Order: sequence, then structure tokens, then C-alpha cells
Amino acid sequence: MLYNSTENKCEVVSASQAIAQGISKDGGLFVPQEFPKYDIDTLKELLKMDYKGIAEKVFSDFLTDFTAEEIKDCVDKAYMASKFGSDNPAPIVFKNYNGNSAGILELWHGPTCAFKDMALQILPHLLTKSLKKTNDGKDAVILVATSGDTGKAALEGFKDVEHTKIIVFYPVDGVSPMQKHQMNTQEGSNVKVCAIEGNFDDAQTGVKKIFTTPQIAEELEKNNMMFSSANSINWGRLLPQIVYYIASYCEMVNSGKINLGDKMNVVVPTGNFGNILASYYAYCMGLPINKFICASNSNNVLTDFIKTGVYDKNRQFYTTISPSMDILVSSNLERLLYKLSGDSDTMTKDWMTKLKTSGKYEITSEVKDSVSEAFYGGFCDDEATKATIAKMFKEEGYLCDTHTAVAVNVYDKYVSETGDKTPTVIASTASPYKFSKAVLSAVIDGKELPESEFDMVDMLNDITGVEIPAPLASLKNKTARFFDVVKVDKMPDYVLESLGIK
Repeated sequence: MLYNSTENKCEVVSASQAIAQGISKDGGLFVPQEFPKYDIDTLKELLKMDYKGIAEKVFSDFLTDFTAEEIKDCVDKAYMASKFGSDNPAPIVFKNYNGNSAGILELWHGPTCAFKDMALQILPHLLTKSLKKTNDGKDAVILVATSGDTGKAALEGFKDVEHTKIIVFYPVDGVSPMQKHQMNTQEGSNVKVCAIEGNFDDAQTGVKKIFTTPQIAEELEKNNMMFSSANSINWGRLLPQIVYYIASYCEMVNSGKINLGDKMNVVVPTGNFGNILASYYAYCMGLPINKFICASNSNNVLTDFIKTGVYDKNRQFYTTISPSMDILVSSNLERLLYKLSGDSDTMTKDWMTKLKTSGKYEITSEVKDSVSEAFYGGFCDDEATKATIAKMFKEEGYLCDTHTAVAVNVYDKYVSETGDKTPTVIASTASPYKFSKAVLSAVIDGKELPESEFDMVDMLNDITGVEIPAPLASLKNKTARFFDVVKVDKMPDYVLESLGIK
């Protein structure tokens, strides 16, 4: 299995090179040249496996320069029951909302209570093995731009990992208080956290620019270092997400919700497009999926794109109660466009260049038809998000976070518009306690809130009886370590100074 750059098919790398490098030298994203095919017989075998077994099968088909022993070692270390609370790190809870039966795929039982743990608990192990295969002796410098959850999950995954350093940038006013406290109290001798004066798109653009600046790369080379990424632009981040969609299909079959071979729908609260792209890649492998329902908040650039074929980031940016989706440049959409354009690097590069220069591009009618056939796009604002949280708790006794509520709300609209009753899996991406202020205000509706974040957590626990995840409860008495705030144009200087090479 080899990998191409979405913007230059002449760049061909191995799996370990793709993971170690993170992003192509030309700024494109690495994608597999082909997808392994899982037919009904393959799926039948997967039904007999636990989550780790499914993960080992998927990884072995994509990471062909890793040995079976290496893959097993990575999987065993990542998905320990002690980290995720059980042997199944991604359980499905079946609920009936507005008459629509759906399975809520809970992806937040890991160390940081967000779905990013599903990938970022294994990425450090994949990366360190990749470095030994491709760049032995170099230290990896992990640069991360985060809208909240990726930052903490990456910090936790990479803390004190030998031969790695990690620097996380987040928008100073664009994450929840709990997310900010999680990052700024992070332990580890190899970690740095810095806020930027701007939004997530500014942070993401800044990181990509640092990656592709030759002078900075030369400075790292002189000091026996190299950049890599823990964002979903890194194939090692995206690949583990494919696993939980295949595992969820197996659970749907094993629980009797569908028969083997039947299709299911997938609903994903979407910002950077990586999570929903992983489900589409599972479909490309043969997983029977009927519709990909892409749920956005008020930053509804993806909703408009799916409906019109025009991607236009030139619009108002909203800071919402679902901050992990406060994104106007969805990086992983590039990978989908590459696939749907028939693996055309020239078309993909043209669209991405237009996005960088004018903030807007329009896909061809053929590609637009392919997007419309596979995807449905919808969005809801903060008011509707809170109403959905309240309704889910009142009618189902189920407390969901602000991002999951967006997905539930958009799924309800989809069913109302289409009448499609295909059994459905809704990706639940974070614990409600990561967004306690918004969730609490939705549940108590107008009553006065406590002043401190942790008093809100306690009040939400008192009212709902939903257990506070231990990793969040333990934050209460932790002291912040990181207080840096920089302008976007100072991000390169901050990186070099943090590494001690300026």
C-alpha cells in the first residue's frame, strides 16, 4: 500500500513515511492509492472480532510496511480497558428520538473525554515506529492547531513520549473553559501550549504555513528534528477513525438492528471533515452505508457546499457553543474531492489554490453530483442545539454534549425532509461535561448559573445524575502551567523559541 499527495501524484510514499511526515512537501494531503475491499465474507469474519481485532485487521491492510507484531503492539497499548473504561472503547447506546430509532456511537470514553482519543491514543505509537523506519535518530516536532478537543487529546497522547516534542495552538476565545483548562494544565516535559489572537482557521493556516516554509524546515534539520502533525491531516490520525465505523456496523449487526449486508446511515457533527471522511473511506472499502449526514453549526460552509457545489469561506465566522465545529476551512474535504474527481491532483490543486487566494472555489457538475448523491448537509444554531439537549434529556433521559446535539437535530431534519428510515448511527463526539455551561443552561432553562466552571459541573451532576468522567473531575484542583498568547504572524518564532533553536 503506497500513498500519493492530493496535489502531486508524483509524490509517492510508504505508510510510515506518510505518518512520519504528516503532510506532503507541496502542502497536499497523503491518501492511499487504493482501498482494500471488504466483501460480505470479510464482514462476516469481522463480526466475530472485538474492537482490537477489527483495528488490527484494518491497520494491517493499510500499513503494509508494519509487521503484524508492530501493529498488535500499537493496538494493545492504545485501546486498554484502563484508558477507555471497557474492552469496547466505542459503545453504541440505542435511543428513539422523535420516533427515529438511532444508535448513538459514544466516542468519548477515553482519557480526555473526546472522540479524538480514539486516534490520538494510537498515533504516538504509530509515529515512533514510523520514525524508526524512515528517519531514525530524528526527534519529531508535533505541531497542532486545535478548536478544543484535538489539542488535549494530542497532548495526552504524546506527553513524555521519547524523541517527540509537541506544541499546541488554540484560539484564545474559541474553546470552552473546560477545554482551555485541560490544555493549560497538561503535564509532560515535552509539551507546550499557546493561545493565538484569532480563530481556529487562523491557527490551522498558521500551522500549515510553518510546515511548508523551507527555512524553518532547514533549521529543524540542522538540529536533528523534523515536523509531523497530530491533526487529522496526518494519515495516522484518520486511519484509526475508519476502524470505529466498521466496528459500529458490526455492533449494529450483532445487536440485531440490521442484517449483514443491510445499509446504515451515518450522522457526524462536522468541522474539519475528518470524522465523516473516515466513514466515507469505510464505505469505499465496502461497508454498506446509505447516506452520510453532515451536521454543522452556524458555521455552515459545508452545508452550503453540499447543496451548491460552491465552497466559500468568505462569510461571517460564528463563535458557538459547539466550538470544535467553529471552522470555515475544512481541511479533509480536500481528500474527498481528490477521490471524487477520479484521483485528479491537478483539479484538486486548482481548487485548493483558489481557496487560498480567493477563499472560494466551485467543483465540476460531475463531482457535485457525486457529493449530492452520497452526502446530506444540514445545520442548526445555538438555540436549536440547546433545545435538542433539553428534549433528549427530558424524553430519553440521555444527556448529550453540544456537538452531538447538532448531529441529532440535523438527523431529525433529514428524516423529516426525506422520510428515510434507514437504521442510523450518530457519532457522539464529547462528554457533556466538557461543555457544562451550555449543557447546564439547556437543562435548567433560564435559571441562574453558578460562576465557576466546576460549580457548573457539580450542578449538572446533581440535576441529571449523570456521572462526571474521572479525567474531568480530577482537573478541579490542577494549576495551569501555560499562559502564552501570540499573534498569528508570531507563531513561527514561538515554535523556534520553544525548541531552543532561535
